Amino acid sequence: MSNLKKIIIDGIEVEVDGAMTLLQAAEEIGIEIPRFCYHERLSIAGNCRMCLVEVVGGPPKPTASCAMQVRDLRPGPNGEPPVVKTNSPMVKKAREGVMEFLLINHPLDCPICDQGGECDLQDQAMAYGVDFSRYREPKRASENLNLGPLVATQMTRCISCTRCVRFTTEVAGISQMGQTGRGEDSEITSYLNQTLDTNLQGNIIDLCPVGALTSKPYAFTARPWELSKTESIDVMDALGSNIRVDTKGREVMRILPRSHDGVNEEWISDKTRFVWDGLRRQRLDVPYVRENGKLRKASWAEALQTAAAAMKGRKVAGLVGDLVPVEAAFSLKTLVEGLGGRVECRTDGARLPAGNRSAYVGNAAIEEIDTAKRILLIGTDPRNEAPVLNARIRKAWLLGAEVGLIGRAVDLTYDYAHLGTDRAALVKLADEPVADEKRGGLVIVGQGALTEADGEAVLAQAMKLAEAMGAKLMVLHTAAARVGAMDVGCVTEGGLPAAIGGAEVIFNLGADEVEIGAGPVVIYQGSHGDRGAHRADVILPAATYTEENGLFVNTEGRPQLAFRAGFPPGEAKENWAILRALSAEVGQTLPWDTMAALRRKLVQAVPHLGRVDQVAANEWQPLPLREPGKADFRLAVWDFYLTNPIARASALMGELSALAARRGQPSLAAE
Repeated sequence: MSNLKKIIIDGIEVEVDGAMTLLQAAEEIGIEIPRFCYHERLSIAGNCRMCLVEVVGGPPKPTASCAMQVRDLRPGPNGEPPVVKTNSPMVKKAREGVMEFLLINHPLDCPICDQGGECDLQDQAMAYGVDFSRYREPKRASENLNLGPLVATQMTRCISCTRCVRFTTEVAGISQMGQTGRGEDSEITSYLNQTLDTNLQGNIIDLCPVGALTSKPYAFTARPWELSKTESIDVMDALGSNIRVDTKGREVMRILPRSHDGVNEEWISDKTRFVWDGLRRQRLDVPYVRENGKLRKASWAEALQTAAAAMKGRKVAGLVGDLVPVEAAFSLKTLVEGLGGRVECRTDGARLPAGNRSAYVGNAAIEEIDTAKRILLIGTDPRNEAPVLNARIRKAWLLGAEVGLIGRAVDLTYDYAHLGTDRAALVKLADEPVADEKRGGLVIVGQGALTEADGEAVLAQAMKLAEAMGAKLMVLHTAAARVGAMDVGCVTEGGLPAAIGGAEVIFNLGADEVEIGAGPVVIYQGSHGDRGAHRADVILPAATYTEENGLFVNTEGRPQLAFRAGFPPGEAKENWAILRALSAEVGQTLPWDTMAALRRKLVQAVPHLGRVDQVAANEWQPLPLREPGKADFRLAVWDFYLTNPIARASALMGELSALAARRGQPSLAAE
């Protein structure tokens, strides 16, 4: 029996799924119904009453369209489709009444409100409200909450839509916000004045339809109409969240999420959202050359000549860092291998097998988490490694998915079966027969499981287990650049020790998580004065991910384009352009002069990189089975807020890291 039902909305007949609400049915034909509490990714609250519509032949009062399903409407007297009006006099009067009611206690501080210009209440008061109020009594005021260093609160503006409560409870998986009191005493509050303990709290700023929750770091720095908006890709983790970078002049003022159902839905982590203050601190803006043990400023010509002189006729190794676009990794590989050297991108020691994409990416799409009935996590803490992906696993868990974990027991915001902490638990599970009703689902392997010497044996066992379960495999990376660099072949047989062993010159392309001992000459190309720059003999200042166009491949193998939102500071240049200039000095000129020509060569070499925003199907190639060691699985990320040089340069990330460390300490009883 078909679930499709016919309905007439504002004179337009449409056939929709009976489970749809009237609000969703109206959106199908492009009719917008105003709302404050309804959000398509949260449960239905039905408490703001702004979405009222008239159901012809129904009750003599308007109906909340967000909570009424199409199948609940009665047909006409002769079986005609039900009729709904979204703009009748009844609806107009109801909306004006609701808006007047919402504004009874709302402060009229639009000129100084940080939400001004992008405020739903402001827009809807203009579109649907009236220009007077019958209310003359004093306005109610509320005390502001302290939610931590990220979210600023002005609770007098709150209209109790409860979006923030539903997000923190349902998506983020914490229970620190709620509504207390009744009637005019009701207010949104955080229980026991707790600050929010989640890596996703910044999303409630976007969800708040009024100025009650705003961004503390961004407050009063810019108005939305002053900002240039650029669509880009996040590199703080390997999920590849779609973002919008807002700049004012040369400076990044804020970072917001973009909706992409296949990757991040419309959420981003707090590190993604608030790391922008690290883009302007501790930046490398001029080249440096080390002379008599000390770094001194140099011209580009001198720095490139010094680097070229060091590289000529010597054994060169190239290291690819975690935030490098594919074009720069491809340029470095072409240059260094042209000089007879080796290039390596697995700087954390992960034993990811080169050339076998089903082993270093897997064969699952992020979207498949939503419908998975069984999810097994191996050696990973997705709450810290990819918070938005973790929220997706939580969504599957809420829909009934069984989650299992092999590795360190951590708080993941949902219940899971802890199946062991070591490799023996994985081998035992892989050897057990799987019942038919337990087949299917997803196996997610973290980098913590692969960075030990037996990483490839662990990966082989995980692939065997995925095969036995009839499940799909996903390798959860922690570095945004890793999959793209693996795709273009920035790998050396034997990994990092083999790549840099015996090298006389190391070209370090933004690899700040690596300790390089004394001996080789180090040429560092990067954006921040981090660990890599401290060890360098020549420093070539480069652009960050918001300052150059680049291609990034996320953890599921989806190539995505990041666009330039601003320009690098001082004399810093784009990564690929520096390598092109250096290649001419070395006498190994790279065969491209523009980004377009470079991308043509790149797609020629690796065709699937040309299919932007598509997840390529990977041919399943199981690894040869070997017995892994006995040790417990480690975690790849210990401090969520300080995983890369941009985050370590951010004062706000440092504050959040200290707060998280304090929160993790055991409470002391009062003496």
